[in-house]
Amino acid sequence: MNSLRRYSPQAARDLFCTPSAFALLDVREQEEFSRGHLLLASCAPLSRIEFLVEKLVPCRKIPVMLMDSGTEGALSRAQRAASILASLGYEAPSVMEGGLAAWREAGFVTVTGVGALSKGFGEYVESVQQTPCLTPEEVKGMMDAGRNIAIIDVRPREEYANMHIPGGINAPGCEVTYRFADLVPDPQTQVIINCAGRTRSIIGTQTLCNAGIPNPVAALKGGTMNWQLAGFSLEYGSSPRTAPPSLQALESARQRAAAIAEKYGVSSVDAATVRQWQAEAENEPLYLFDVRQPEEYAAGHLPGSRNAPGGQLVQATDEYAAVRNARYVLIDDTEVRAIMTAHWLGQMGLPHVFVLQGGLGGSGLGRRGLEYGPEPEVAPPLPGKSGPREIDAQELFRQLNAAQPPLVVDVGFSNGHRAGHIPGAVWVPRGYLERARDAHPGATSVVLTSDSGPHAFFAAHDAVALWPRALVFHLENGTQGWTKQGFPLERGMVAPLSAEDDIWYRPYTDTNASPEAMRGYFTWEFGLIENILKDGSVKFRL
Repeated sequence: MNSLRRYSPQAARDLFCTPSAFALLDVREQEEFSRGHLLLASCAPLSRIEFLVEKLVPCRKIPVMLMDSGTEGALSRAQRAASILASLGYEAPSVMEGGLAAWREAGFVTVTGVGALSKGFGEYVESVQQTPCLTPEEVKGMMDAGRNIAIIDVRPREEYANMHIPGGINAPGCEVTYRFADLVPDPQTQVIINCAGRTRSIIGTQTLCNAGIPNPVAALKGGTMNWQLAGFSLEYGSSPRTAPPSLQALESARQRAAAIAEKYGVSSVDAATVRQWQAEAENEPLYLFDVRQPEEYAAGHLPGSRNAPGGQLVQATDEYAAVRNARYVLIDDTEVRAIMTAHWLGQMGLPHVFVLQGGLGGSGLGRRGLEYGPEPEVAPPLPGKSGPREIDAQELFRQLNAAQPPLVVDVGFSNGHRAGHIPGAVWVPRGYLERARDAHPGATSVVLTSDSGPHAFFAAHDAVALWPRALVFHLENGTQGWTKQGFPLERGMVAPLSAEDDIWYRPYTDTNASPEAMRGYFTWEFGLIENILKDGSVKFRL
């Protein structure tokens, strides 16, 4: 990688303000990323980059800029990530010189948290369009008074089951328009849209306003977190599936979606053009997003498409796509949900968003041309022909009880290690694996394990270079293989070699989140607009 291109912070910022297709990947751990990062960055930790990059950056020819903290010495995580991307066939990896430290020193804007761009967009929508909202106290008063109200929770089914407002109806994301006439048949009903915090309830409420729903509609200010802070109870569990819309509801939704498409200039594309774009995808970045619910996607989807339910795609765009200025094609079965999602992505400033004409029925593939089942996990090619050796759980158990047991290094997620790990295993993220070598330089036998077997293999491949004189193994099927054999587990974080910064814990999904964490989350959201406008690399188009 002697020819690795390096961008100064100023050159990087100049690129960010152009219409060129590029990707910016921050390869630090997720909690590190959340403490401060660039607005346009997607988090792709070095620890798991092989499993993330193909989805985030499907085109291997476009520039992929990699960055880290900028304080890591000669062989930084960004440089190591660039070598990995080159081995995977990416033609133009580069690094930002000096990383986050140099960017800040240059006086450029950083943001905190995860999903900052999408969440900041939600705040901007509410500010500019004066999206109506009601406080938890106002909504609870309506409930107690027996008012004619409908509480619609627009989060995914798993989040709804985690905790929800009593009586709330689950209609994730763009499903709220798709099924509205069935969910709320009375035009006099007061509709309350809620999520866990703010963004999805704001977008869901404004979606219904944009669609011309006759009902009075308002977002629940602060969602379930604010409901808790107000001292009101939540329900847990129970996640019934919402029935498909009736023919009458579907026709109403189609009419509203057609009006949205015309008003907001939503572009469509025919199946023949999509197939042409797929043929060109090696050179022109293309995302095919199926915005239906996961069970619908599994029942039949366009080959090459990924499942990105509409509300989540708007809520966390950077977790689905890292390439700026790429083509997006949104797919469903009736165009309704795709149009409702597209009209928001366009307003977020994404320039090339299209809806597949006729949905899956217009693809020309028929049922035989579709693929079935959930979205498959990425299986990156394993590096090298002479990789580390594999060891099974029974042999590892035997060796751990020998006079000179091997060093077991767990590179899995920290919460999984806390919940149960192989006795005596040390924990460190794969990106910091050299810390295990520094702590145990004389190890003669090293076994790498993780929450998955392939991840353990990649870590063991790294470990071969770190312990050149040791026997290095990867555990077959990772820690799962050990557990399935019924061998004992040790709990807690006994021997960490790094801070537990691999996971950013979202207070809106944590049933035990403290009031301080929830209030801090709201403060963070409120402050996003100023930073996004100051950054200047994204232009919202409401």
